[in-house]
Amino acid sequence: MIEFHNVTKRYEGGYEALTNVSLKLADGEMAFITGHSGAGKSTLLKIIALIEKPTRGQALLNRINLNTVAKQRIPYIRRNIGIIFQDHQLLFDRPVFDNVALPLQIQGYRPQEVAKRTRAALDKVGLRHKEKSMPITLSGGEQQRVGIARAVVHKPMLLLADEPTGNLDPVLSREIMQIFVDFNQVGVTVLVASHDLGLIGELDKPRLTLNRGQLILNDLAEDEQEHGNGW
Repeated sequence: MIEFHNVTKRYEGGYEALTNVSLKLADGEMAFITGHSGAGKSTLLKIIALIEKPTRGQALLNRINLNTVAKQRIPYIRRNIGIIFQDHQLLFDRPVFDNVALPLQIQGYRPQEVAKRTRAALDKVGLRHKEKSMPITLSGGEQQRVGIARAVVHKPMLLLADEPTGNLDPVLSREIMQIFVDFNQVGVTVLVASHDLGLIGELDKPRLTLNRGQLILNDLAEDEQEHGNGW
């Protein structure tokens, strides 16, 4: 699914966010990226999501070389990815239903299919009864659930989440993480960046730990030893 081979990302001005990072995340696996603020977690996710490109090294998604993807192909590759941000990035002038339906409308799905998939996604995150509500009337946890529903409405093979519980209390954080576990259990590959080590410790999932751009812990390497190369 995801392979990094000695990936380095250096921004203008010389700041190096990632340094020689190598990893393999197998199809259908779930893992966490941990590390201090500024360790490179978001940059790693942005490379997978084709928001950034490596400066050196090679990044692959389903054997597609992300270094050399033409700009016009990026939207098609992103159709296989669901991306969840800490700040939700919801459209506050549209009801919940329209927020979740947006990716399907952009891709040109028929209205009947849009309605069916949107309500199914809202049902998965427990917000079917809120489809007519405006985002401003929802709690922080509910807004995050809307963001998750929007990310999965097109049934992606990969979910990327960047600090999805950063603004939530412990109870809501557990509920959000359980949603990711549930998706993983039905075959979706999930990669979550989080600083919540206590919550991550409760979930028996591999961990990737970054420190100043370097990968200092890679539980996935142990998984490869146990399960062959994971491919």
